Amino acid sequence: MSDDRIAILAHEKFPDRAKTALGVMRYGDQDVRAVLDRDRAGDRVHDHVPDISDAPIVASFDDAYAAADGDLDALYIGIAPIGGGFDESWRTDVEAAIEAGCDVVSGLHYFLNEDDELAALAAEHGVDLIDVREPDDDLSVATGASGDIDADVVCTVGTDCSVGKMTASLEIVAAARERGIDAAFVPTGQTGIMIAGWGNPIDRVVSDFTAGAVEEMLVEVGDDHDLLVVEGQGSIVHPAYSAVTCGILHGSMADGLVLCHAAGREAIHGYESFSLPPLAEYVDLYEGLAAPVSEGRVVAGALNTKDVDDDAAAADAVDNFGDEIGAPSADPVRDGADRIVDGIVEAGLGEGDAAADGGVAER
Repeated sequence: MSDDRIAILAHEKFPDRAKTALGVMRYGDQDVRAVLDRDRAGDRVHDHVPDISDAPIVASFDDAYAAADGDLDALYIGIAPIGGGFDESWRTDVEAAIEAGCDVVSGLHYFLNEDDELAALAAEHGVDLIDVREPDDDLSVATGASGDIDADVVCTVGTDCSVGKMTASLEIVAAARERGIDAAFVPTGQTGIMIAGWGNPIDRVVSDFTAGAVEEMLVEVGDDHDLLVVEGQGSIVHPAYSAVTCGILHGSMADGLVLCHAAGREAIHGYESFSLPPLAEYVDLYEGLAAPVSEGRVVAGALNTKDVDDDAAAADAVDNFGDEIGAPSADPVRDGADRIVDGIVEAGLGEGDAAADGGVAER
């Protein structure tokens, strides 16, 4: 999927509710030629998100194809709605992409390959429907093998879903490699898989096999790097997603944890009747839950301050967050992740040979 010329579907959600689109645009190797959002058609990406590559925002795939002069390889579904369903209003654009000879890459729980109409159309036009949320078919239970790999393992964990765990993971890897640590990213969700080109979609794995799916990835690449940063999912207090969080935590047998939080978040996203516990309680919750399988401790914090306009206020929020969790902290997008890597290194993790090429673990 790397280096493809792509359009990204983000109808009525760009940019604030299109984190898959933003993740691919910020961190992927793909060449984004257009973004589909019928509500913002006529705008450009930089009108809304100035710090990623620019592209026109258009109303339909046909408009995207025209804007790209017919030079497109794939259409990416850049939205990850709660429940991962397929919105029927997207069908016309997906069909148009297939008819234009483009692959369609989706991270939905709704598998495009199981849609008879789309599958038949794709076969007719000789294109691929790529459901990145389809897990490997030979997964099994964890055996504890993650504890035997050579690499140190850091796992990002969250106070809630949608607080920036994937972003923090990728920024940590980049900052670690800048200082000569051979670090790599281990993707566990659909956006990370789209960026990295491999991974296990943990929230789609049979519950008995979630820890094993993480372990499989770590065993596969764990002797090739000094530090692996495992992308966390959900939150241990989330009423819907806590199971996947626990599976990743135990499957990774992490040596260190980075606690991720969104500044100002007081209730669980999408479940606002559930209030977030005090930040310090998360440290005890995650360390206590990890303790039976690893000695992982919260070694740093990542605070998402995108909703804080003033730089000074954001800096104060980061300082207060670090004080509350008792660990060095930063906003990895606003500040860079150097202070987070400081916490990792101070915990004795990631020290090894000089960095190799690339920052994403590869099969």
